[in-house]
Amino acid sequence: MEFIQSLHWSVWIVIPIVGLAIRDILQKKHTIQHNFPVIGHIRYMLETIGPELRQYIVANNREELPFNRGERAWVYASSKKENNLQGFGSDQDFNAVGYIFIKHAMLGLKLPASHPNLKDPSVVPCAKTIGEYHNRKKPYKPYSIVNISGMSYGSLSAKAIESLNQGALKFGCYHNTGEGSLSPYHKFGADVVVNIGTAYFGVRDDEGNFSMEKLIKMTQDNPFIRALELKLSQGAKPGKGGVLPASKITKEIAEIRHIPMGKDVISPAYHSAFSTIPEMVEFIEQMAHNTGLPVGIKSAVGKLEMWEELAQYMVKTGKGPDFITIDGGEGGTGAAPHAFADHVSLPFTFAFSKVYKIFQRYGLADKIVFIGSGKLGFPEKAMMAFAMGCDLVNVGREAMMSIGCIQAQVCHTNRCPTGIATSNKWLQGGIDPTLKSERFYNYLKTLNKEMLEIAHACGYEHPAQMNMKDVDMAMGDNNKTQSLATAFGYDKTPVPFKGVSDLLASPFLGGNKASK
Repeated sequence: MEFIQSLHWSVWIVIPIVGLAIRDILQKKHTIQHNFPVIGHIRYMLETIGPELRQYIVANNREELPFNRGERAWVYASSKKENNLQGFGSDQDFNAVGYIFIKHAMLGLKLPASHPNLKDPSVVPCAKTIGEYHNRKKPYKPYSIVNISGMSYGSLSAKAIESLNQGALKFGCYHNTGEGSLSPYHKFGADVVVNIGTAYFGVRDDEGNFSMEKLIKMTQDNPFIRALELKLSQGAKPGKGGVLPASKITKEIAEIRHIPMGKDVISPAYHSAFSTIPEMVEFIEQMAHNTGLPVGIKSAVGKLEMWEELAQYMVKTGKGPDFITIDGGEGGTGAAPHAFADHVSLPFTFAFSKVYKIFQRYGLADKIVFIGSGKLGFPEKAMMAFAMGCDLVNVGREAMMSIGCIQAQVCHTNRCPTGIATSNKWLQGGIDPTLKSERFYNYLKTLNKEMLEIAHACGYEHPAQMNMKDVDMAMGDNNKTQSLATAFGYDKTPVPFKGVSDLLASPFLGGNKASK
């Protein structure tokens, strides 16, 4: 014992290093560690923290993907009610291909003294009413033009879902459940859109088939459900199913999704309730008839033949979806295979313009509510989407950032350091829904407010009045720009609009109106 105590402190450092070196030399699994004992570990350590080094030290403000430092900083500052302005001009490359320029009016719109936006500069309902054209029993006019995109409980943590729902309740936007179905954490009072995917989670029988009875009961028991969204595919992995491993299925998740414990659950790539366009339309009509709710579809975009067939069938029958959500290929909050995430489906601008033109050609553009998603949670990008024909915008990752997401990009590992995209109870412990809901509310309020300010600068009262000639895009050729109308080959169908006051008086208006 005295001998051990007499050893110099440096020996206690040397011995573990020598042991590690021997271990590295003897192992054959990692070549770098074998050839360079001890110091080879530094390589793996740097590789592990490489994203963080690039994110905070190496990359400049505008070069990172999927969201650069400038974009993240704007969301963080807006959510915390901090200064989200920038000084000394822009650090953007105005000549970059695809860069957008919003064309303001020489004399912007001056609001009259009685205008609602002088009292609340962020209130901006949807200009259209979902389900009105098809005479649904319960039409719905969203209180906010920006809403929460489909992110499931299970993909996001319980506290993250709760934070978003409480923030949505306070602001008045709707909360899309994602295909994981309605959970207790979606039930704090905000408007909810239930997403129904290929596995029919929450509305399935024991064999995994769709159950109309369960859907009817769900909607009757939860009157805050305002619409149903049939998910055909999503931007991150279109045409690709998924697997929920048995190890991740808790008793609560099993009950919510109506799935068995101790068994892997497959989300098929395709729906079992229908396989053709007429069958899909009939399925939509059955859901709308039995629940009274508007029903829409969500899809990424690839081939256009079936979109053409859907438009033709809608004209022929007078039936079909009440809204269409176009998810750009750049979207995606969950895990996805590399090739699907990077190369399958079109990015938002190409996807939306191609689909919109089809429905416009058949005289349906003014009869359907169009929703855009895919990195649109910033004022300029959202306004571009409205100019192209969107009536609403859904935000996913931007909403996550507003409640603390740091873009660690480990959503698929269950090790999200902020507790947002993990089921780990310890990691979730840092989320305070009271605080985080307030931050999401602040972000959404700022986004709506700045979109309205841009609309007013362009001479409009509402973003829905934007058109394809109001936005130019850099072409990269001799520093030339073209309007969206020229670049994409169409002019948006005008949206009927009488004024924000008229929208607020709608009997179908959603949101927590009593607090407004």
